[in-house]
Amino acid sequence: MLTRLQTNGLMASPQNSARPIDMPSNGKNQEIVRQFLWDIASINVHLDEIRHFWAKELGISGPQWMILMAVDDLNSGGGVSVKDVSAMLHVDPSFVTTQSKILEKNGFMRREPSRQDARVVLMSLSEKAGRKIATLTARRDTLSDYVLSDFDGDALRDITGQLAKLKARLQKATVMLSLES
Repeated sequence: MLTRLQTNGLMASPQNSARPIDMPSNGKNQEIVRQFLWDIASINVHLDEIRHFWAKELGISGPQWMILMAVDDLNSGGGVSVKDVSAMLHVDPSFVTTQSKILEKNGFMRREPSRQDARVVLMSLSEKAGRKIATLTARRDTLSDYVLSDFDGDALRDITGQLAKLKARLQKATVMLSLES
């Protein structure tokens, strides 16, 4: 017998999958919303644990790992600005500046002034960082394959699109809340 939750095409968590959920007349279900938000929070915790694991492998902090990954992803050859990395990570540029200086001191990053504007610092991975990250690549790829094994390309594109919409709404909601206070 299908529950109302299943007939609406929604997935429930294992702890409440046997319990039918009545949808309010406005079409929104606060129980599903709460579960969704808790699931996202849980996913974030697991991703954070994974980030800290990879960081530990390099002898750096989790946030420093994220900075290295952002620089690696954003760099198309000419270096990446502090502003671009801080925007990608949603952190203050001063945090990226401080941490990137530590990474540079430890040989993981190069920081050079931009040729177009000396006020802008462009960051790139050092050869040392590239080598160390490369030693983790096979393990990272295997882990990614395992985590995403139930999703084909179309499903990943769909989830990514939905998450992008959610991210945009959350950014707007954050602005709305800040204007209220």
